[in-house]
Amino acid sequence: MEIFLASGNAHKKIEIQELFPEHTFLIPKDRGITFDPEENGNSFFENSLIKAKELWEIVHQPVIADDSGICVSILHNRPGIFSARYCGKDAEIGSMPLSSGEQNRLLIEEINYTIRSQRLKGPAETLRRCFYVCSMVFYYNDFKYASVQETMEGYVISDINQQRGKGGFGYDPIVFLPAYEKTVAELTPDEKNRISHRGKACALLKPLIQLTEKSSEDRQIISNNY
Repeated sequence: MEIFLASGNAHKKIEIQELFPEHTFLIPKDRGITFDPEENGNSFFENSLIKAKELWEIVHQPVIADDSGICVSILHNRPGIFSARYCGKDAEIGSMPLSSGEQNRLLIEEINYTIRSQRLKGPAETLRRCFYVCSMVFYYNDFKYASVQETMEGYVISDINQQRGKGGFGYDPIVFLPAYEKTVAELTPDEKNRISHRGKACALLKPLIQLTEKSSEDRQIISNNY
């Protein structure tokens, strides 16, 4: 099946293609499509559905959309849906575009400030606990879609100079996974596909896509017989 990915991120396309080798993935710019939806939902799911439906209205082909981000427990699960637009504790969300490196530095600083100002004590796994969220929607048409959501837990390191790893993107170099003794950016592609929020969401979505595909094939067979 040819599926559009509601994203302009070529890296994400590669990652999704590895998880669904039986399908062919396209992103809008592969077909010269301008796609810049307004993600004004109040949850990861709402934003994912907005993107999926808007792209489907353009291409009228199956679409996968995802919305993901990082939530830090001590920050009341911020930056959450604003992860890509995070600008630090003293700045308005999305007030200026920042590099991922600058976002990482500011997030560590905000966590450190919160711990100091509240005089909190405890292990890093607790004080700096964070989790990635991925909400993913497979949009087949206006009357049929499936949604799944998954997480991956870890904690944010205390010093930007401790960041490690060349893989991944975004916040990955500053999120440490105790079970693997690695940052997310140090995971191998196979490890990441197996345990990441996006990898686990894809694993849940795969049988739902197969079910939709089979249902469509069955209807086509019935139609042809008549």
